[in-house]
Amino acid sequence: MTELPLVVGVDGSGSSLTAVDWAADEAARRGLPLRLVYACVWERYEGAAPSGGQEPLSEQALAEQIVASAAARARQRSPKVPTVTDVVPQEAVAALLGEGDKAFAVVTGARGRGVVKGLLPGSVGQAVAARARCPVVVVRGDRAGLAGTHRRVLLGAGDPDTAGDAVRFAVQEAEARGCVLDAVRAWHRPARESAGRPLLGKDSAHRHEREAAGLLDTLLGEVTGDHPRVRVERTTLEGHARKVLVDRTAAADLVVVGVRPRHGRPGHQLGGVAHALLHHALCPVALVPQG
Repeated sequence: MTELPLVVGVDGSGSSLTAVDWAADEAARRGLPLRLVYACVWERYEGAAPSGGQEPLSEQALAEQIVASAAARARQRSPKVPTVTDVVPQEAVAALLGEGDKAFAVVTGARGRGVVKGLLPGSVGQAVAARARCPVVVVRGDRAGLAGTHRRVLLGAGDPDTAGDAVRFAVQEAEARGCVLDAVRAWHRPARESAGRPLLGKDSAHRHEREAAGLLDTLLGEVTGDHPRVRVERTTLEGHARKVLVDRTAAADLVVVGVRPRHGRPGHQLGGVAHALLHHALCPVALVPQG
């Protein structure tokens, strides 16, 4: 059976080239082919002309040059990974959503070259992640997180209705990398409980912590049993999930969270946790739709 490709949205920006580097490494780890896609109506490259006084390139010619350059970069980084390119005559979001229907995952940079139909720079990944049927990885972070030197995949263990596929993705990723899976569940007491008597507050904290630990065990149990080589560290922390996870990305090579896809619905809103990670994580962010 042919493996589904890892699709990368490229536009010639530095951010998209960083995404190509990350995806080339990931494709090599996972044994996947790489597909580099340029959506030709992302923007008009006004004034984009080669040196030497030549005429500006047409958008089609520039698009082909961009994907060819990205492919050469990917092949140099991971020579054994099969790599193909395509120029798709659609807007970026529509193109990547269509590609995602036949992809293992879609990879984008954190910031593109410019505004796309009212979207802020960097919003393409967010819009795709909110509606894609496959995982979406937005490549961002500091040098250590991008280089994968921490040897740690961070899993934000959310609610059971959004977390199952994210757990599987994170476990498989940790296995492919041969690294630790840092599974984290954040919890906090409702304000009315926190304001109660000290003893009551302490009992309440223990109860919420036990519930968080039990949910972690439930989510991880069956999946980790199928991957016995993966070392899993389970952590429960009091606090809001978005802050807990953003802070822990400083020691992670990838953070994985589940999302509720919005198939066929307008808008591209994501939950608060995903939104915070896309703007503040110090490592690449994988958003995995449940189902």
